[in-house]
Amino acid sequence: MRMAIRVVQGLIVLLVLALLAGTWWYVPGELKQRPLLAGTSEDASVRQGERRRHYVLYLPAHPAERPALLVVLHGSGGNGERMRRESGYRFDALADRDGFLVLYPDGFEGHWNDCRKAASYSARRLNIDDVGFLSTMIERLQRERGVDPQRIFVTGYSNGGQMALRLAAEAPDAVAGVAAIAASLPSAENDACRPAQQPKATLLMNGTRDPINPYAGGRVTLFGFGNRGTVLSSGESARALARRNGVNAAPSLDRLTSVGPVWSERQRWGAAGMAPVELVTVHGGGHLLPQALYRPPRLLGEVDPELDGPAEIWRFFSELSR
Repeated sequence: MRMAIRVVQGLIVLLVLALLAGTWWYVPGELKQRPLLAGTSEDASVRQGERRRHYVLYLPAHPAERPALLVVLHGSGGNGERMRRESGYRFDALADRDGFLVLYPDGFEGHWNDCRKAASYSARRLNIDDVGFLSTMIERLQRERGVDPQRIFVTGYSNGGQMALRLAAEAPDAVAGVAAIAASLPSAENDACRPAQQPKATLLMNGTRDPINPYAGGRVTLFGFGNRGTVLSSGESARALARRNGVNAAPSLDRLTSVGPVWSERQRWGAAGMAPVELVTVHGGGHLLPQALYRPPRLLGEVDPELDGPAEIWRFFSELSR
């Protein structure tokens, strides 16, 4: 009997160790290298109604005379500082090179109030005015930092990407373009926002093996748990955005990285005088912002080792400026 008990206890210990090893392997991310940055970051807050909202502002050492502003929105459960880290500080490094400012605001209790009806987090339940918050922050930086109102761009990851799409639809005059990573347009029955009334330059960057936001469209879950409603496929999302912008022609296609287990290509819908739409497809990629300096949690899937996602996003925005 005692021998049987010891065997069971040993099996339990082995199971716990296996679970711990699996958790260590799949769950945490790792900053492999922090780049040397010339600028400085400011942690601050601003009052919005009865609430105080926090943000991080990165200021390059040599800002342009009328700098552009890039707003970077984190994913579910994150915050601005974590988004800096999880993007490998690449947006900050690009800001050092090109002299723009980078704003990393915090969502409400780790989330943004995006357009998806089925979302159940507090920002959605309480109908937090994130469009108002972000618009106020943009206006403040125009006034206090001399930001060029014609060069204000917003990008976001996951829930932050959904929020960027909402901002483009409901505050189009505030931004010149948006980029959504690991996010697609909500389907009609899951869309709580007003329809977009103005064309807006948009980039989507999605992985074909995303375990959360399905590339082929369908229900968004957190690894099978919860329900944030359905979304269009990445291709349908891009085509719908192109039609909104008045572009009905077939897209051009460019390969961005070498074909391999995970590789990327870009489709572009555009016409003279029309706001462009781009879809960067990461074949074999997961729920990720591709870059080389931060290793994301393995349970989110594979990353394209050759694709610099932040640089591709800033390339898109820079071309709008020109």
